[in-house]
Amino acid sequence: MKKLIYVVLDGAADGLNAPKSSLGTAFKPNIDRLASNAVCGLVYTVGKGIAPESDEAVISILGYDPHKYYTGRGPLEAVGAGIAFKEGEVALRSDLATVDPATMRIIDRRAGRNVSDAEGKELAKAIDGVRLDYGHGVAHFVHTVAHRGVLVLSHDEIKLSANISNTDPAYEREGLISKARQNFEPYVLKSKALDPSDKGAVKAAELLNEFTEKTINILDKHPVNEARRRAGKLPANAVLSRDAGDSLPKAPRISELHGLNFASVTEMPVERGIAITFGLHDLHYETEGKSKEQILREEADLVINNLDKFDAFYIHLKGPDEPGHDGNYEAKRASIELIDKHFFSRLLSSINLDDALIIVTSDHSTPWYLKSHSDDPVPIMFSNPSIKEGHSKFDEVTCSRGSLGVLSSGTLIVPTALKIMKSTGMP
Repeated sequence: MKKLIYVVLDGAADGLNAPKSSLGTAFKPNIDRLASNAVCGLVYTVGKGIAPESDEAVISILGYDPHKYYTGRGPLEAVGAGIAFKEGEVALRSDLATVDPATMRIIDRRAGRNVSDAEGKELAKAIDGVRLDYGHGVAHFVHTVAHRGVLVLSHDEIKLSANISNTDPAYEREGLISKARQNFEPYVLKSKALDPSDKGAVKAAELLNEFTEKTINILDKHPVNEARRRAGKLPANAVLSRDAGDSLPKAPRISELHGLNFASVTEMPVERGIAITFGLHDLHYETEGKSKEQILREEADLVINNLDKFDAFYIHLKGPDEPGHDGNYEAKRASIELIDKHFFSRLLSSINLDDALIIVTSDHSTPWYLKSHSDDPVPIMFSNPSIKEGHSKFDEVTCSRGSLGVLSSGTLIVPTALKIMKSTGMP
């Protein structure tokens, strides 16, 4: 059987209306080479009119209806961070931030985006295991990458519910999904039970608020933050939390869904947690202390060295999303060029392209001029030398002219790939 290689460029798309497209202007000869033999189009990764967060988008583009299977980001982050999450606990995605302890005003939601992994681990140690609710509750906090972490709340008398609001004001909870807010007051929010009659939610919100207040006192005076201040950096003296969940998805394994033995190459905890939860084989690798160039080359090697073991590979490449959020067009374009130079160049020079169908797309748009995710469809291509349709490059405008048209949901991507493989004689 031929191989399916499915590459997702995190947040690389800028949308058809962008003043400048990062994909369109980036020098990316290897990705554009794939477009010269590709069926192209656009895809709404979750659905038209939805500006998706990464977790629900990834669930969808792997073939699962997020409205049916999504149970909240927190538990998926926990699994990706190696935490043995149990139902009855509440897990949340968390970020180290900078606040004014006196007013709870947020100075920077990501503490300058320059928290090192070593700093993050030391700060996490200081607040992991904090006792709450007079000793009946406990907060387990694990650092993951840079400013990011996972918070798991538990209680020895009450089964907790995730039906609570966020403390991060940049995201508003709507059901199980948090949606980015364009305008918000920069203050740490008090978490509330979204259903006041839900005792488990009331208690979970109380625990989260107590944890948030206690940890500011601990972190503000921590030696790591004293050193950051001396170095002219913002202190990472608070934890902002969002996307609570109290259970993991109950879904068929991806091999049952598509009939393919999938492996995954993922860098961030949420994508790793999704892969593990839905039955992809996690090709885990260490990133700490390595340059982005080295990480990209190692990610390509993981695919190359495991081609004989799996039918399909899901590769989620970080890079373009963060500068998109920062409004930095030049950095976003540069990150795409880095991926092309160090991942795609290595991959394409080391595999037999006749034996693979390569998908390239994004999980969502993160337009640099909006500084947030948008509801724009993202470009997608399915490439193999046997495909006679050709395009000059891979970007939003070019793909909008492709024969594939517009796919209404990310759940259609893998089924479409299988149809293309069959129609082109790829067994």
